Amino acid sequence: MPRRVAHLELIAALEQALREIDADVGKTLAPIHSSARLLTSLPGVSDLTAQVMVAEIGVDMARFPSAAHLISWAGLCPRNDESAGKRRSTRLRKGAPWLKTALVTAAWAAVRVKDSYLQAQFHRLRSRRGAKKAILAVAASMLTAAYHMLKNGLEYHDLGADHFTRRDRSKAIQRLVRRLNDLGCNVQLIPQAA
Repeated sequence: MPRRVAHLELIAALEQALREIDADVGKTLAPIHSSARLLTSLPGVSDLTAQVMVAEIGVDMARFPSAAHLISWAGLCPRNDESAGKRRSTRLRKGAPWLKTALVTAAWAAVRVKDSYLQAQFHRLRSRRGAKKAILAVAASMLTAAYHMLKNGLEYHDLGADHFTRRDRSKAIQRLVRRLNDLGCNVQLIPQAA
């Protein structure tokens, strides 16, 4: 009987030690959990994707001088393989494979969010460069947003689907007129009275 009581006391002491260790680890990991929670405000980023992003890039953005450095480190920017003015390859650099995979998966989910900046960027680039290049550009934009979110501690703010149209209205007008002319329509522009 005394041996059984000793074993139960030992088990109780070990369980208490585990609770104390869990509490200490929880306090230490609090900034990481809050950063992962912050990243879930990005469209397409789940809890698991946010945890992968935090595990790969960390929470301290001081080690990356700019968002472009982070994108380059992650391998989401094209190589600059050029010789005698002739571009030989624009394949992506090798980078963080887990981060790149997680971001591309999140980008595919993000472009399905209606009336969002990321969806507009995807459709704008897909028509010129193809779906694969466009989704990599969206992933790079998401990583840029994540850099600024982690650096400044702010939640994601979507620019809206009409961002590119608002950015340069005259370019959009010229592009649409050129497109209508290509389709065989004769277009005459008459400015509206304000």
